[in-house]
Amino acid sequence: MKYEYVLLDLDGTLTDPEEGITKSIRYALASFGIEECDRSKLRSFIGPPLKSSFQDFYGMSDENADLAIARYRERFADKGLYENTVYPGVEKLLASLKEAGISVALATSKPTVYALRILEHFDLDGYFDFALGSELDGTRTAKADVVAGVVAHFAETDRAKFVMVGDRSHDMVGARSNGIDSIGVLYGYGSREELVESKATYIAESIDGLSRLLCN
Repeated sequence: MKYEYVLLDLDGTLTDPEEGITKSIRYALASFGIEECDRSKLRSFIGPPLKSSFQDFYGMSDENADLAIARYRERFADKGLYENTVYPGVEKLLASLKEAGISVALATSKPTVYALRILEHFDLDGYFDFALGSELDGTRTAKADVVAGVVAHFAETDRAKFVMVGDRSHDMVGARSNGIDSIGVLYGYGSREELVESKATYIAESIDGLSRLLCN
């Protein structure tokens, strides 16, 4: 398989952000008097847009969900951003993609400003031709909109040349809504069942498996 444009999710695909995100979610919930000890529930926040997660898991109104996001960012911007680790093999994969002449883009639901800081912190920014995420004002949070923005940036009309790589269903749905292929990765936070149900074009169990799909 040979794609010319590879779109990569950030959380659960390039890095493991569990510590920073879950601690920042706890911080936000505490401001509402909620003490959450269920780590699986906290891990469910990794990947999807924050607002929908606060609403889905805690029944928050639009106003309270926006307040929760503001509290989350109080901690995340200073500490949580860096409580994060790059998955082993990611930098090698990125180098292989660049050596193969493939255009590499970041497509994340995380605010672009945070995503860029994370890439720079881990010295990964040089591998990317373009990076796009959501905005701090709450716009472009849907992965479909992020994918659309990345595809438009490259001004390539042949959608068969693109693939979206991510670990959650919204990555697969975002790809499909834009008419491009998707690869679901199992080393992140989504299950095989989730990826199959969301109609991932391919599934990779490891970064080595992902590399074989993209670079061969």
